[in-house]
Amino acid sequence: MHLDAIGVERPIVGMVHLAALPGAPKHDGDFEAVREAAVRDARRLEAGGVDALMVENFGDAPFYPDDVPKHVVASMTRVATELREAVDLPLGINVLRNDAAAALSVASATGAEFVRVNVHVGARVTDQGIVEGRAHETMRLREALESDVAVLADVDVKHSAPLAERAPDEPDGEEVAEAIGRGLADGLVVSGAGTGHAVAGDRLSATVAARDERGLDAPVFVGSGVTAETVGDVLTVADGAIVGTALKEGAETTASVDEKRVRELVAAADEVR
Repeated sequence: MHLDAIGVERPIVGMVHLAALPGAPKHDGDFEAVREAAVRDARRLEAGGVDALMVENFGDAPFYPDDVPKHVVASMTRVATELREAVDLPLGINVLRNDAAAALSVASATGAEFVRVNVHVGARVTDQGIVEGRAHETMRLREALESDVAVLADVDVKHSAPLAERAPDEPDGEEVAEAIGRGLADGLVVSGAGTGHAVAGDRLSATVAARDERGLDAPVFVGSGVTAETVGDVLTVADGAIVGTALKEGAETTASVDEKRVRELVAAADEVR
């Protein structure tokens, strides 16, 4: 993603984790409460100083692999519209587990700036089974919609394993080259093994190095495990960070956003940017 969509160098993207939406097993029947919590978290993130937001249907487990029902698209469009009205920040959309078409459609309809696609190219083994990338469909849909929504593609996405091992020489480089060069992604996301898990330093460095060695023009974001204590080191290598768990009360992913924690992490980021 071209960083001018956010407007700052090495941006901090704050996560808005939605509680279970209507139709999901954990939904308690109160969609109004889901929307109110999302707006509250978004406002706290904005007040704390993040540079952009990303909203995802985090509470919808167990996730559909790659094709969510229409009511999920409708619910996320409603929430994204309210977030656009509530705060003045660039917005990203992630529809779990891997419905890139839904994410791109919601983003295009609501004026969001970017989407995150967990498996954009290749295939991964996940708790939803084998999830396959559909870059060919996603990028053609973007063209058909005449949309300028940017696509951030995960590399070695969390909560998954490779379907088959690559050749031992430069496996990171091949995945990076495929996501950007063949999948036409606008940016990359590197994450740890799971939600809230830190990214190994050598993993991040290898991804950035693979991009640079191939002369590819795409930012690399860290997508999990960033904290106020580590954000400075992360941003000396990465081009930005997507942060959720560390910004929540008690560092619990499902808790509400804690504005004080947001300010602390943003202040630490500002020391290196």
